[in-house]
Amino acid sequence: MSKKQEITNTSKLSEQDIKEYVLERFKDIKQGKIKNLVSFQAMNKYMIMAHNQDELKNLGNIVASYKKISLLDTISEYEKHLKIALEKSPTIKSHSNVIMHIFGFFSKKFTQPEKEQFFKLLNDYKEDKITIGKILSEINPIIYRFNNTYLASQTYFLLYSDPHHGNLFQMLAQKQS
Repeated sequence: MSKKQEITNTSKLSEQDIKEYVLERFKDIKQGKIKNLVSFQAMNKYMIMAHNQDELKNLGNIVASYKKISLLDTISEYEKHLKIALEKSPTIKSHSNVIMHIFGFFSKKFTQPEKEQFFKLLNDYKEDKITIGKILSEINPIIYRFNNTYLASQTYFLLYSDPHHGNLFQMLAQKQS
């Protein structure tokens, strides 16, 4: 069984599993073109942000300045900073920051009850009443409801969501119908 199959078959990953998965995906783009690195950076933005926001900025700068140095040097520098970013484990505070960035994609589209539900979930997470997997499993269907392909492509949801929970937003929508 490949690492990718293992990840999709489990509900709770260790930080080591996550690190290995991301670095394995990075290997896939190392022999490619700059557009592959740009895509990798975009797809992993929130996952990296949860680990190390400073390194996310460094990685973004490395990708943005690819024309100034060779592709090989760009990829080498990127890999070095990616490994540094992944050394730091996410915290409740860093995950909450990511969740607020994600909320920004929907805040103007949510109804008032949906906003209240969202902030209740975030508060429950901050108070350690629910897991990051639970809150992400609640957000995941909203990504599809609003057809947000950028968020749908984020490895953050793949790696941290808990696919076994129901969705309170769907229940709320059913009550309002």
